[in-house]
Order: sequence, then structure tokens, then C-alpha cells
Amino acid sequence: MDIPNLTLEGNTMKLNKLITSIAAALSLTLSLSVVAADTIKVGVLHSLSGTMAISETTLKDTVLMMIEEQNKKGGLLGKKLEPVVVDPASNWPLFAEKTRELLTKEKVDVIFGCWTSVSRKSVLPVIEELNGLLFYPVQYEGEESSKNVFYTGAAPNQQAIPAVDYLMNEHEVERWVLAGTDYVYPRTTNKILESYLIAKGVAPADIMINYTPFGHSDWQSIVSDVKKFGSAGKKTAVVSTINGDANVPFYKELGNQGISAEDIPVVAFSVGEEELSGLDTGPLVGHLAAWNYFQSVESDENKAFIKQWKKFIKDKKRVTNDPMEATYIGFNMWAKAVEKAGTTDVDTVEQAMIGITTPNLTGGIAVMNSNHHLSKPVLIGEIQDDGQIETVWETNGTVIGDAWSNFLPSSKDLISDWTAPVSCGNFNTKTAKCSGQNL
Repeated sequence: MDIPNLTLEGNTMKLNKLITSIAAALSLTLSLSVVAADTIKVGVLHSLSGTMAISETTLKDTVLMMIEEQNKKGGLLGKKLEPVVVDPASNWPLFAEKTRELLTKEKVDVIFGCWTSVSRKSVLPVIEELNGLLFYPVQYEGEESSKNVFYTGAAPNQQAIPAVDYLMNEHEVERWVLAGTDYVYPRTTNKILESYLIAKGVAPADIMINYTPFGHSDWQSIVSDVKKFGSAGKKTAVVSTINGDANVPFYKELGNQGISAEDIPVVAFSVGEEELSGLDTGPLVGHLAAWNYFQSVESDENKAFIKQWKKFIKDKKRVTNDPMEATYIGFNMWAKAVEKAGTTDVDTVEQAMIGITTPNLTGGIAVMNSNHHLSKPVLIGEIQDDGQIETVWETNGTVIGDAWSNFLPSSKDLISDWTAPVSCGNFNTKTAKCSGQNL
């Protein structure tokens, strides 16, 4: 008769131990959750190795600088910001893989990253599937507007088209060489420019289009073709969407064949202060760059930013550039939107972002529009022998970035508006229908 009592007593003791163990485990889990909840995780998705490392490492450092500054101000919503840095290694499929890792494993609240359009295109389906939030800081070809992406770089109407207008009006250019690296940004941008030029009365015979692979180095025959094309008695210019390292041998070959900026000016969208800092700028002097920011811009905001950057990076020779400004604007806007929303929830922050303003570095105000594109000033600059770019022309005020070009038949009727009642990335104004975020 004693055995059942002993068994009951033993079971009770075991049960108590089990309850104690479960309680301890729950307490530990809850403690870890509280610790995790005490930080806001910021994903940094930039190549730190491979062909894009030089450009993208700078943007990684810019995000880290902004996080450090925000944490000095007390963070956001009473929480510190915690950077989560990954290296997609200039490998386009790896960008998608690292994005999935940031969103599912690291549980980041926002991602700042990508450089090339092909890396953004790789990331896009993942960020939409998992409802993440990406800030993309580099000029791009347009023809996209995702609910999950804010495009803080320039659309074609904020660089490429104004550059063509400048050359046409100020340099009386009549013949056009559209030279680009063979990937999505140059091909789409040049389609837009070709259509734009023809609409302006330029004959198709006065437009030469050429594409080269990434890292192309043998420019002798191409530059010879450009020289021949420019010898027809009409003022000729090159509009360059040539990417990265290929610019060096291209400009050198122009010099080798005696082509000066006065003869055939080149306007580029991929040559900035960062790239120029490591080059012999002799062959580039006098040629042009179209951006939305130059380090040489005189403004109180820019002086403070340059000072902050050199202090953070601990190198007085390091320069600033346009994608850095786009990162700066995007980060500050996101921080404002989070404070306004009172949460890092993606859907809430996305809506809070629309209409948000923040100072840019050129002395004006950046506005985030309902199409997820910024209002930006457009600057045309002339490359100097010290590697800096001096502004020679700028727009009167800011230009709203177009998600969809009026000069492509497939998109001329499309608009993007992420506010009600449209709430669509590609709304057809003729059919009054939304066909999804992307065509």
C-alpha cells in the first residue's frame, strides 16, 4: 500500500523538476528575445570582394557611418541600430541568396545595398516574396517600381536625358555615339535615349550604338569607329554608360588617337570621384559627367558630410561621390519614417516614407515621391586634372524621377503610385488597370 504513495511522490518531484526546467528555459528564451528586440537590425548588402568591391565597399562604409551617427543620437525608437554586413562578392545570384539570409536568418528590418541593376534584379523577387525593404542608391534604367524598393539613385530623366539636352543645347551636338557595357542598365537607357533623340529630330543615321562586355580593354577599333563617325562634319558626342574599370582604357585610347574633349566630348554616368581618385586623369580632363552630386559642391551640408566621412574613414584623401549621397539621403529618410511610424514594420514604414523630406548635400531638399523615386537636382560637371568634377550646368530646382519612360512604347502609358486608390507600381492610365509591380 506504500508503493503507490512513493510513486506518486516521486512523480510529483519529477514533475516539479520538469516545470522548473521548462520555466528556466522559457525565461532564457524570453531574455534572449528581449535582448534581440533591443536592437534594430540594418542589413548591408554590398560587394566587399570581386569586380565591384572598390565602389561598393565605400557604400558599406557609408551605411556604417550613418548607423554610428544615428546611435550617437540615441538610435531609433529607443533602440540601438545593429549593422549586419554580408558580402555578395560581385556575384549576381549570391545577391539573392544573401538577401534571403538577411531576411530569414538575421531578421533585418531594412537593407541598404546593390550597385548594378543586375544585382538589384537578382534581389527583387526575394525582397518582394519575403516583404523586405531595400534602399537602392545608384542610377538605374527605370522601367520598375516595387513596393519593396526605394530608388534613391537617378532615373534616366534625372541624368541621361538632361545630359543629352545639355550637349544638344550648349555644344550643338548633332551626331551621337551611345556607348555602353553590355547589361541591363546601358541597354535600357540607350533605348530610351535613342527614342528621345529621334523624337528631337535626330536622324537614325546620326546615332551610333555600341556595347562591350564587362572589363573590356581593347578599345582601339571602337575608338577608331567613333573617330570616323565624328568626322562627317557634324558635332559629335559620346554618351557613355560604360561601367567601372573599362573607362580607363577607353579614355586612354581617346587620347592615343588624338581625340580631345573639344573634338568629341564624352558625358559619362559611371565616372565619379571614387573612380577618378586612382587614375591618371590627364586623358579625362574636360570630359563631362552627369550626376546629382559632386564633392566639389559648395554647401554647409556637404562640408559637414565630407568632414564626417574623412573622420570616420580615417583617411583625408578619401573622396565622396553621388551614390554616397543617395545612401545618406535614403538612410536619413528611413530613420525619419521609422520615427514617424513608431515601428520598423515594412508596410507601415513604406507608407510613412512617401512625402518624407530631408536635406540633400547640394543645399536643397530631397523629397520621396509616391512612385518611390526622389526629387533630385541634375548636375553636369567637367572633369578636372585633380580628379574633382566642377559643375558647369545644373537644373533650376529638382526633377522628379520617372519610374516609367515616356519614350518607350511599352511604358509610355504607365505610372507608379503607391498611395491609395492606385497603390500600384505599373498602373496603365489608358486601361485604368494595374498589371502588377513589374512588367
